[in-house]
Amino acid sequence: EAKEVLRKEAQGTFSHQALLVYGNYAWIYYYLTDYDKVDLYLAQIRQICRDLSSPEPYSAPIPEVYAQKGWSLLAMGFRNGQLAKECFQKALKLQESSVELQEGLAFSTFASWTHCYDEKLLEESQELLEGLIRSHPENYEAKVYLAQILCRKDDERAQHLADNVVQNSLNPEVLRYAAKVHKTHFLSQAISTLKKAISLCGDYYLLYYDLGISYMDFLDRGFEGNRAEIVEDAIGCMKRALEANPESMFSQLKLAKLYGERCQLYEEEVYLGVMEALPTASKRCQQSFYLHWGDFLLRKKGQRQAALRAYEACLEVPGDHPLEQKQLKQHLKELARVFHFEGETEQERAVHRLLHEMEAKHQGVPSAGIASASRNPPQEPAGTIGVPQPHMAGGPSQP
Repeated sequence: EAKEVLRKEAQGTFSHQALLVYGNYAWIYYYLTDYDKVDLYLAQIRQICRDLSSPEPYSAPIPEVYAQKGWSLLAMGFRNGQLAKECFQKALKLQESSVELQEGLAFSTFASWTHCYDEKLLEESQELLEGLIRSHPENYEAKVYLAQILCRKDDERAQHLADNVVQNSLNPEVLRYAAKVHKTHFLSQAISTLKKAISLCGDYYLLYYDLGISYMDFLDRGFEGNRAEIVEDAIGCMKRALEANPESMFSQLKLAKLYGERCQLYEEEVYLGVMEALPTASKRCQQSFYLHWGDFLLRKKGQRQAALRAYEACLEVPGDHPLEQKQLKQHLKELARVFHFEGETEQERAVHRLLHEMEAKHQGVPSAGIASASRNPPQEPAGTIGVPQPHMAGGPSQP
């Protein structure tokens, strides 16, 4: 019966749509361990691919497959933005533009920009999002992504777009992004928006994480009210985030920092626990850990040499993650000032060598490696989509 409906509604493209449907069924039955059904659907997929003269037995170079693969990549995280963008570009070469493909290309271009902050991608993303909003003014996901871009160019319009999104959208992820736009100038409004999002989706850990970060921003901005109360609210948020996603290293690191408001020993215990999980953590998580650990050693324990070793370890971790690289540069500059103040000239020079190494790495200039100024620096930790999945709104990777 479903096949007949599909035949009527998708004349001429039935085999394209069926390939996606059968592929999804094959995955579902695979996870249900019903391998007879898996074989049944794989056989139908294989026949469709033969009919389409595909060079591959279980896939076909058709726009529907490229589009589904693009959405699947975005659903797994904005870090896949560039790969998703390439999928939508391939789909657009094979068929006329549609709202879905316009959305996919715009969102994947934005996602790609969020992980490299390339100016060309920024301009391209803005142009695509502006066009999408002109033709579909109620596309609040496009509006909130555009607001993120405009924060750097036209803050007044960015805030206006975010206001419009908060008033009209019931998508928790879209509201989360709107809160990011607001929190630069209107932290209380950002907190209110995140609470609204949590009321709509109470088990999404990034909402609690972002709410906790907003409370921490209050503390960093010299909040004059009951500081202990804000700390407890932030701790509660990070605990809820970890209940929803116990593996989130970012939540663990922020919780450690908050525990440090109570007791330095608690903070250190959490860091030592996180350290045990480093070998299996992502490269970005490893970089973030060394930044937090180095900051703790420098600020809380006054161990300048140990902090330097932590920052060296951070630099040795592969991966050019813009936020972590920016933070590392700031931490190294602070450490250089401390060494200068303490009269430790040789160590100050060593830090400047690391900064030079960072700059060379950023510009793609080959170097002889990091000139370590510390003794026994820590060793660096060890560190295809098949049939497409259903279309999901593009979800960013964790913070």
